[in-house]
Amino acid sequence: MDYRKTLNLPKTDFPMKANLPKLEPGIQGFWKDIDIYRLVSERQAGKPKYILHDGPPFSNGDIHLGHALNKILKDIVVKHKTMQGFDVPFVPGWDNHGLPTEMLAIKTFNLDRHQIPAMELRRKCAETASHFVDVQREQFLRLGVRGNWEHPYLTMDPTYEAVVLDIFAKMVEKGLVYRGLKPVHWCPSCETALAEAEIEYAPHTSPSIYVRFPLLSLPEGVFPEAEALPTSVMIWTTTPWTLPANVAVALHPQFEYVLVKAGEEQFILAKELLKQTAQDLNLKDAEIVASAPGTKLERGLCRHPFLEREVPLVLAEYVTLEQGTGCVHTAPGHGLEDFETGRKYDLPTVQPLDSRGIFGPEGGKFEGMFCSDADSKILEELRERKALLAAADVEHSYPHCWRCKGPVIFRATKQWFIAVGKLGKEALNAVEQTTWVPRWGEERLRSLTETRPDWCISRQRTWGIPIPTFYCEGCEAELLRADIVTHVRDLVAEHGSNVWFERDAAGLLPSGTTCEKCGCTEFAKEQDIFDVWFESGSSHAAVLETRKELCWPADLYLEGTDQYRGWFQMSLWNSLGGRDEKPYRTVLCHGFFLDETGGKMSKSLGNIISPEDICQRHGADLLRLWVSYVDFKSDMPMSENIFSQVEEGYRRLRNTLRFLLANLHDFDPAKDIVPLEKMEEIDRWILHRLSEVGGRVNSAYEGFEFHRVYYALHGFCAVDLSQIYLDSRKDCLYTFAADNPMRRSAQTALYHLAHALVRLAAPILSHTCEEAWEQLANKESLPESVQLAEWPNLSCWADEELGKKWDSLLEIREQVGRALEKAKTEGLIGQPLEAKVVLKPTPEEQELLKSLGEEGLAAFFVVSQVSIEENGAGGVQVARVKGEKCARCWLRLPSVGKNDAHPTLCHRCLEVIEKNLTD
Repeated sequence: MDYRKTLNLPKTDFPMKANLPKLEPGIQGFWKDIDIYRLVSERQAGKPKYILHDGPPFSNGDIHLGHALNKILKDIVVKHKTMQGFDVPFVPGWDNHGLPTEMLAIKTFNLDRHQIPAMELRRKCAETASHFVDVQREQFLRLGVRGNWEHPYLTMDPTYEAVVLDIFAKMVEKGLVYRGLKPVHWCPSCETALAEAEIEYAPHTSPSIYVRFPLLSLPEGVFPEAEALPTSVMIWTTTPWTLPANVAVALHPQFEYVLVKAGEEQFILAKELLKQTAQDLNLKDAEIVASAPGTKLERGLCRHPFLEREVPLVLAEYVTLEQGTGCVHTAPGHGLEDFETGRKYDLPTVQPLDSRGIFGPEGGKFEGMFCSDADSKILEELRERKALLAAADVEHSYPHCWRCKGPVIFRATKQWFIAVGKLGKEALNAVEQTTWVPRWGEERLRSLTETRPDWCISRQRTWGIPIPTFYCEGCEAELLRADIVTHVRDLVAEHGSNVWFERDAAGLLPSGTTCEKCGCTEFAKEQDIFDVWFESGSSHAAVLETRKELCWPADLYLEGTDQYRGWFQMSLWNSLGGRDEKPYRTVLCHGFFLDETGGKMSKSLGNIISPEDICQRHGADLLRLWVSYVDFKSDMPMSENIFSQVEEGYRRLRNTLRFLLANLHDFDPAKDIVPLEKMEEIDRWILHRLSEVGGRVNSAYEGFEFHRVYYALHGFCAVDLSQIYLDSRKDCLYTFAADNPMRRSAQTALYHLAHALVRLAAPILSHTCEEAWEQLANKESLPESVQLAEWPNLSCWADEELGKKWDSLLEIREQVGRALEKAKTEGLIGQPLEAKVVLKPTPEEQELLKSLGEEGLAAFFVVSQVSIEENGAGGVQVARVKGEKCARCWLRLPSVGKNDAHPTLCHRCLEVIEKNLTD
């Protein structure tokens, strides 16, 4: 007889090798066919809402790993919260307007933005944005992300645009909006102002120069020794191109300044910086002649080093002793602090650059030169006039444009601003009342709100929502009124923001509008558009308040760490300005991808890994598992080597599920399930362990610590199940009669384990768990998809007393394991089934061990025989078992060979065979 055919061998259609790249598209097709988002929404209708508001990515290219990380994290939260019993509508969105999309359209269609009509450029931008919405939608779907993909929110949708103008009207009504001349970050390549959130800092090499500003006069009685020799105020700068705009030299009022003799001339500089400056300039004979505080030098006069311009000495608290000379070159046209100093002292604002960063007529002999290209010419001019003391190149962190990556400049221009300073107290209160994950996020945003200058919201581009303001043709007065903004808002709601570019001012203004200053009825319309961050920062109102399935405020904002300066902050200002409340309850941020060495990933370095490539080679579930494998709140290394570790973890989880499913092939839960109180103790123990692990997993999901979910599940599968429980139960599952109560008890545990593990892992391994769910659903009436399943209630299996008992048994099992390993090393046995374990328990251990019995202990230890000695002092002994190997169960037992009809079987297997023959 072929005894193998009498075994209960595992059977399942759930394959060992997942082949996820081939499997997942089919599962995604299934979700699409059943309209999973609609089914989930209908099932959860009426339950408490949980709103995760999607921060909109730009629709200007394929998604990258950062996009994938972000959407997968959101999907994990959405699916977990849904299974917990919340109604969690997820409306994905896209940021369609702005510089990124406009630049891509210009490049794609080879356009000249200075020549093409505005409407034609906007049509090309809209075409580009729409195309990449479709591209990215499919790419996000390929990751298994569930959402209302058929009806996303788009910032170029007229209903969205109208809400942006609603908020702007409220800010106008509150007096938060003004137009003013201020230095702002300016990208000469993109020819537009930039917000702080659009600035990236990167290494940049600049000239580092020390310059003489010849002294003309000082307040009476200050440094009379200065008249003895030619004297200069010494400044240091890394932006020589700003010297044509210099109108002052700033000193700190409290610093001590010294008059220093060096050779046949004298210099004025901060005493604390003399040593370093003398070293840089090789001033070996520098000698302090006199000293005075900065306050005494105020209103002194210098001469500009190469222009016919007197330069006053002024006082400013921002002057530092970190580097330079303590005497700061001041150009109000090229620096915000300089600008404020200029206003204090009524200094002229010289700004000689045009929008491309090229010197105009005010630049004198540098006219026609690009600002940084003029550095070398300015140095030549300084040398000719003997004003250059020293020059060297220095690499330092410098602001760059977020889109073109080129260095930016500070340039004083007239722009529109939101006076966020007026909202400062409300902002700090809002920050304090928000839950921040990680907790340091609170301090991060607090420091940003405390130090933030007014928000420059105007951009000198075409693709965006226009700022609905006008200028009187008669007196050039600004026309900014909330009622006019609301009038334009109504036009935009009906026609879209293109209406601004299609009509003249008269067609946009309410009839009868006149200038309040001069009575003129002719107006010109504003050419600037809104900062794209003002648009995306309006999403809390434009989406949460306009979609019937959503509600305000959001329970969660979840984005990368760069969004403290971006969307987190801009949404806060926007919400406070528009409705006096914060738009979110909790803010969660994630880090960025790094290569294996901790370096930055970039195209130029050739170390980019695309989500599409990962899905094609490994599958989306591997990427999703990787997202839960790392602590995403910090920057995360990514490489093929690290990914292989995730693959190993996936195989462990998959093979555990496969084992559970394969050993349920003949189990009908409707009639075979065993009540908890009648289950074998080891089976009740593993369910107790499952309840503990399930509690940890749920807490980890709740705390957004998905790496703890991974390690809890992986550890449970690898240790509790594979190494202990399943190994101990294989003999029972495979060799006992199919309907044996002990086997049904074990299968009942496997059934509960399978149902629980599939649910616990489903928010992360969405495709794999759907595949496993189908296997379970074949045997019973279950929801169509695991996404429609409820979160498992595992607390009913908790048994602390049983857990403590089995902790003690596991300690003994470890002792047995060490003894078996020693016996193998010594050649006493080849493998554990050749062993007989002799236990010599202490009196305290006797009762514990006897409760399982020798046969139960043998299965627990996975050996052939166990004997328990009375009155032992503790310890384990291993002997080679006596008896032949059973041909069916492979245990070595004395009963093998006792039956003539089946001489190779043990007594246990003989009972099964005889029962089968009888049945």
